[in-house]
Amino acid sequence: MEEVDAEPPLVVVPGADPASRQLCFEWGPAEVLVCETRFDRGGGGDAAPGSSRVFVVRRDQDIYIQTLRKLFNESHGIFVGLQRCEEELAGKSRKAQLVQVSKNYRSVIRACMEDMHRAAAATRDPALHSQYSTQVSILSAMELIWNLCEILFVEAAAAGPLLLRLLDWIRLHVCDVDSMVREVLSSENPSKHKLFWNVVDVFVLQGRMDEARHLLSKEASANPTSMSMYKVLDDLMMKMPVPNLGNTQTLTELELKWQHWHEECQRYLRDGTFASNPHMESICKILGGDENAMLEKKELLTTWYHFLVTRLLYSHPTVKPMELHFYAQSSMDLFLGEESSPEPLDTILMAAFEFELHQVIKECSIALSNWWFVAHLTDLLDHCKLLQSHNLYFGSNMREFLLLEYASGLFSHHSLWQLGVDYFDHCREYGRVYLELHIERIPLNTEQKALKVLRICEQRHMHEQVRSICKIMAMKALRNNRLGSALSWSIRAKDAAFATLISDRFLKDYCERGCFSDLDLIDNLGPSMLLSDRLTFLGKYREFHRLYGEKRFSEAAKLLLMLMTAHIAPCSFWMTLLTDALPLLEQKEVIFSAEQTYELMQCLEDLTAGKPDKQKLLDDDVEIMKVEMLRLALARNLARVIVKEGTLEGS
Repeated sequence: MEEVDAEPPLVVVPGADPASRQLCFEWGPAEVLVCETRFDRGGGGDAAPGSSRVFVVRRDQDIYIQTLRKLFNESHGIFVGLQRCEEELAGKSRKAQLVQVSKNYRSVIRACMEDMHRAAAATRDPALHSQYSTQVSILSAMELIWNLCEILFVEAAAAGPLLLRLLDWIRLHVCDVDSMVREVLSSENPSKHKLFWNVVDVFVLQGRMDEARHLLSKEASANPTSMSMYKVLDDLMMKMPVPNLGNTQTLTELELKWQHWHEECQRYLRDGTFASNPHMESICKILGGDENAMLEKKELLTTWYHFLVTRLLYSHPTVKPMELHFYAQSSMDLFLGEESSPEPLDTILMAAFEFELHQVIKECSIALSNWWFVAHLTDLLDHCKLLQSHNLYFGSNMREFLLLEYASGLFSHHSLWQLGVDYFDHCREYGRVYLELHIERIPLNTEQKALKVLRICEQRHMHEQVRSICKIMAMKALRNNRLGSALSWSIRAKDAAFATLISDRFLKDYCERGCFSDLDLIDNLGPSMLLSDRLTFLGKYREFHRLYGEKRFSEAAKLLLMLMTAHIAPCSFWMTLLTDALPLLEQKEVIFSAEQTYELMQCLEDLTAGKPDKQKLLDDDVEIMKVEMLRLALARNLARVIVKEGTLEGS
């Protein structure tokens, strides 16, 4: 495996004191539990008595920042749309589609950055303001890097249009001078403003010639003596050849026009045309590609990559993509000098200019505080067929590895876990395994959440997880004495043993209260009652009560006798069934036939003779009275049946 580039940073857990107590830890999918032990750090046995504390160290803290929810939620939709897009699109159509996806990602980053900026301006809490400001800086850097990768890798701009894209990139992201531009333009007399020439220089450095010419016209109007110089400079700026996106001119034609224009700028400088006006002379030097003149405006350029694009505009407008890294490296060296070293952002941008895709992803993974950026950028680049040959040492490719890491972080959040499911779905090699492991760790706080998780598992035919969830929810409902819910979950789990246990609880509850709870559930068991014998008995016994309530006594009697003779009723419930037969035996109309009466008598005798609990049964006065009443009722019913059947035979 590759060696680690640098030692991992030390993480300080606030409140933990490893100097006095030894700490132990346990790794989780997205967190680490750190707890204090009772062992003294010095090895002297147990530490002084006291409470031990447990600390939760989260790997991806950004997941819990409320203002970043928009970033995670909206980018999820873009990601899913990209996976489902038509792979048949090829050539320009495919490239245009991928460029649009990239722009959609950037728009989400910018919207989130603007929300964060507003939140920072609105809060009065210094800690929150600092947190929001830090996030604004991170999001700004993310958009800057993404936009550059879009130009170089996704769109893969060719020489000519490449420079135009880089100019747009600079104008969009180097916005420190915008407030200065607004201040000058909003003044009563812009040409007299102390920052007037700074604004003109900014426009020139960013290639915004029309705006620079507009400002210079105000200077010419205010100072007629500079009119001749203004006209020359205005003519130079107007005639400056620039690439166009319409491919109406070849690179050779552009190179020739630019060379001619460049020589004209140099001629005016040699002739001293602008010698009496240092500001205009400086602008003409910049137009002529004088690097020293550009570096004099370092405060306005603000960054080395702004200097790079300005340098390319006025010195190498037909630069080819593969030549970029030469100019980028020299521009960074010239701009930073020896007094300062590159920041992580500089390293990432330099890797992009060098077309080192994997280095860009690696440096971003180290520098950025979460996996969102590298996961989505890598996925997009993979769709551009730029990462196909790069596999990791430990299994899946880079795209899948980063998506798995990002989705694992989402699963540590109480609601964002639902987004993580789709990311796992689109990881072909290990996605399902990760989903199975993570979904079992979701806390099922409510039935609504459990049903969401269950639906996800059922859609993906994750049968083991379905059974596990149903068993957990059934046990929770049983502990809270919610028998109906417990029975429903056990049926969904197809757990016969647990369904039998809950059915027994229903029957016990009936014996104590004299009525059933959750009648709607029991009345509509349907084929589910076949899950276990006890559940079948519960459903049929409830059906007996329904038939009795509808005065369908003959059907009720047959069902009651079947429940006893088929031996699906628990023996402990036989006395209840025989007692339920009493009202039917006492009806004016004979319900039970002689044969059925004999069967009931046999059941009663089996209950009172030859059973282990016979003595207990006979010691209870109430039970003795029930037995005597049943025997009397059965004898009377038998006599009535014999008379009735004999009368029918005689007639």
